[in-house]
Amino acid sequence: MYRTHNNGELRLANVNQEVTLCGWVSKRRNFGALVFIDLRDRYGITQLVFNEDIAAQISEVRNEYVLQVKGTVVERKDKNPKLETGEIEVVVSEVKIVNTAITTPMIIADETDALEDTRLKYRYLDLRRPVLQKNLILRNRITLLVRNYLAKYGFTEVETPILCRSTPEGARDYLVPSRISKGEFYALPQSPQLYKQLLMVGGMDRYFQIARCFRDEDLRADRQPEFSQIDIEMSFVDEEDIWSMTEGLMKEIFKDIKGIDLPAFKRIPYDTCMEKYGSDKPDLRFDMPLYNVSEVFTNTEFKVFENCLNEGGIIQAMNVKNGADKFSRKQLDKLQDYVKVYGAKALANLKLTAEGFAGSVTKVLSDAEKEALKTMLNIEENDIVFFVADKKKVAQTSLGALRVKLGHDLDLINKDAYEFLWVTDFPMFEYDENENRYVAAHHPFTSPNLEDVDKLMSDPANCYSRAYDLVLNGYELLSGSIRIHDQKLQEKVFEAIGMTLEEAHEKFSWFMDAFQYGTPPHGGVGIGLERLTMILAGTDNIRDVVAFPKTASASDLMAQAPSPVDPAQLKELGIETK
Repeated sequence: MYRTHNNGELRLANVNQEVTLCGWVSKRRNFGALVFIDLRDRYGITQLVFNEDIAAQISEVRNEYVLQVKGTVVERKDKNPKLETGEIEVVVSEVKIVNTAITTPMIIADETDALEDTRLKYRYLDLRRPVLQKNLILRNRITLLVRNYLAKYGFTEVETPILCRSTPEGARDYLVPSRISKGEFYALPQSPQLYKQLLMVGGMDRYFQIARCFRDEDLRADRQPEFSQIDIEMSFVDEEDIWSMTEGLMKEIFKDIKGIDLPAFKRIPYDTCMEKYGSDKPDLRFDMPLYNVSEVFTNTEFKVFENCLNEGGIIQAMNVKNGADKFSRKQLDKLQDYVKVYGAKALANLKLTAEGFAGSVTKVLSDAEKEALKTMLNIEENDIVFFVADKKKVAQTSLGALRVKLGHDLDLINKDAYEFLWVTDFPMFEYDENENRYVAAHHPFTSPNLEDVDKLMSDPANCYSRAYDLVLNGYELLSGSIRIHDQKLQEKVFEAIGMTLEEAHEKFSWFMDAFQYGTPPHGGVGIGLERLTMILAGTDNIRDVVAFPKTASASDLMAQAPSPVDPAQLKELGIETK
């Protein structure tokens, strides 16, 4: 037996027991003839005491050596309340050096000095840090809760294929060449979308899996090219059934992990979210809404606002309460640059001081306009109002992004709060100016609102869907929808996004043919496991909850992937590279 206990479990109740421990040397301290070593494993740290008669055996031992020790548990005189084992120590009688270690390129501790690239290159060392181990244990705990909850409600876990047919709608696919069918390719799944719908056609009724998904897209702090999705699909349901099941799952997870009883989740339609928060994933932990103030400037003499309205744009405003004295001229200039990243041409401001109105537009607005704004936005002394005048989408999203930035910069966000929100009634389509056509806002298998079916071809800009997102603290936690289960309606949606019936059958016949055999109404969700874990772990970097993550350029610094391959492999696949 290598060990009788781990390094996190010994307590005063174990005093006088003979124990065997194993682990890594976390810290070594010499005090005359005595040597103290903190022995670490994933469970915790135990302090070891080496007396003079045995200390010579560890004269060469340093951090990250692997030791096996035998000894007696004693009560510590100088107790350490920061350690769960801080009331005891082990006086070592026997020691075995299991393995040696060279000097590590980083400090193995929660507070490390290493840059992220170093941490990723030596990820196996980074994983020894307790904070990362706790994150992976948390992730495992979440998946266990999910499996137990869904099993309780009759769901069956089913694995769907990893080697799939490429689907042209959505993000770019990762392609896998076929050796047997040269010139043809598999795609790694962006989600199990079509397979889980076919499971509903197959009568499985309630399905789930912890699915691996792959998307070849630009990365962000909360996104990886490969990720895990808690994938759920249900038959004979509507939105209320899915929302109720999902809320129950979230309430169980947060009760078990955080000890929190979540209230009922808020619901806001997509259009209202964009109007009020400038985002379809608003952070509701602070209250700083946006306002469309276009009506105030119907007869304005301020040419910038007048021209914007004449060109079909809007004037969006946001009142930062008690914020007028928090921004220097230099800081206001930086905020100008910030909104320009989101397409805005400029950021105007108006503030109310003890002497009256001031700011960049105070001289060009009429007294009547300023008084109207004061009433509409509840402007009080030391408030500052920011304006963006632009196309509707630009005005909303740029000011919405500024709202989030200022929420963080001004410390307006309650870091201990968890604000869930269902965003409902998404547009069915969005216009892609590069392709000069409407594309599916979610995916083309999402059902339109039944009252909007007649708009699919005649008025796609005002056609809404039965899609929904669950947002938590400004992150999109899941996306889902009620699916199309009627073959004719599915064909109409393909036609609406510019796909002929022949093209649709060429790409999706294997899926659409199933609709001829009695497809039940169905819908579901895909919950981002890493994103959920990230929020529960209290980090804003998804790489902190993934064992072996990729960099922002989709590279694995540890394994040095992607990498060139042997020319013989390419020849066997019938591939030439340029």
